[in-house]
Amino acid sequence: MEIDLHNKIDAHRRLCIKKDLIELSQWIDSLSIVNAEIDCLKQIEKQLIRDFNIDKTLQGLRRKNTLLMGLLCKYEQELNAEYSYGKKEYNVIRAKEHEKKRDTYAAFILEFTQLKKGIYFKLSKYQRR
Repeated sequence: MEIDLHNKIDAHRRLCIKKDLIELSQWIDSLSIVNAEIDCLKQIEKQLIRDFNIDKTLQGLRRKNTLLMGLLCKYEQELNAEYSYGKKEYNVIRAKEHEKKRDTYAAFILEFTQLKKGIYFKLSKYQRR
């Protein structure tokens, strides 16, 4: 009976970690897309807008994106190791750690979205000659 309970707990632990890994994979994919989008926005800034502040903000966001990507890739390695070899129970502390990573990711996406809105607003003011 005790072995059956241990197996259920381990199966639940693995399921929760797998769920976190799936979500984390989506975040990493999204950050890769953001990186490509930053390339496009830098071209738009260089060719049309020519605003020093936007250029520096894009550069800062690229750095943040790179740092966040590194943080999430390291977290992914930790989760994969825990999934395969770990024995720690998936508890509230681990769930809160994942929530902190989600909040960091969401804050970055919000900051990037606000910058895009600002760029699109500046572009909307341009008129064809």
